[in-house]
Amino acid sequence: MERINKNLDVLWEHKRNIFSAVLIFFVIPLTIYFFCRCFGLEIYIWLSLCVLLETMLPFFYLYEHRHPRAREVVMIALLCAMTVLGNLLSFSFLPIQAGTAMVILSGIAFGPEVGFLVGAMSRFIVNFFLGQGIWTPWQMFCWGILGFIAGLVFHKCDKNEMNSRHFKMIMGPLLMLVFFEIAAYVMYLFFPGKDTTFWGWRIYAFGAAGLLAGILFQRKRMPADLITMCFFTFTTVFLIYGGVMNICTQLISAGLSDGEVLSVDTLKLLYVSGAPIDFWHAFRASFFVLLFGEGILRRLERVKVKYGFYRI
Repeated sequence: MERINKNLDVLWEHKRNIFSAVLIFFVIPLTIYFFCRCFGLEIYIWLSLCVLLETMLPFFYLYEHRHPRAREVVMIALLCAMTVLGNLLSFSFLPIQAGTAMVILSGIAFGPEVGFLVGAMSRFIVNFFLGQGIWTPWQMFCWGILGFIAGLVFHKCDKNEMNSRHFKMIMGPLLMLVFFEIAAYVMYLFFPGKDTTFWGWRIYAFGAAGLLAGILFQRKRMPADLITMCFFTFTTVFLIYGGVMNICTQLISAGLSDGEVLSVDTLKLLYVSGAPIDFWHAFRASFFVLLFGEGILRRLERVKVKYGFYRI
């Protein structure tokens, strides 16, 4: 009976992950596209609320299998509060990016659904202080993706491995990333097209493909040691967050400028000019993980043990 229950739990988790992935990578992007296409930039607050509702669906789906516990809801609310506060403090005073890092740490500690929920909800709240706009649902989506992927990749927070410094499991994603970037450079040498430099969209596109291929290969097997978390934070923030937000920047610019039209050449220029900003964002987030990631995860681990839940 124990074995049957365990198999059912594994099957249920697999179904949850598929449902969440379809919602995150297909439904939410289509929602953003539909609103931008049909309604323009005027009703961005309704788009943000719609994305927020879709963000919460995996969390509700999670409780179809069991009754919710108040301690879990409180824990998610606390993670959101820490993310919002950390982002506001680091935005104003500190040379680190605590908000983005906390989203990733939440996904590592509590799983993909909670990681996405914390990311999207926290970004929505943060922008009440930093400014709401059509960029809000895009930022919600990007932060949510970071938390979701972190929950998928890292299998657990092992206290014995948190303070380790090795490349045992990171070699798969790292080698895939290097291989794809080399392929991008070779492609640029033989088929440059109109590009005058390699430093642009190819780094984002091929890098993101290599990173996703590597972390899917290592799914739920990467340990939460310091080097692995820093590498994961830097690459995902630079390639995924930066890559998506550059597209958002072009769409917003085209919507605000009557004479400007969408073009591939303009998007390529945005990738070149936005690379230093994305690099600085990724460096600040990974630097926060380097300084505080291990301590935060250890305390979250103590909370999970004390209140009787491991991954929500």
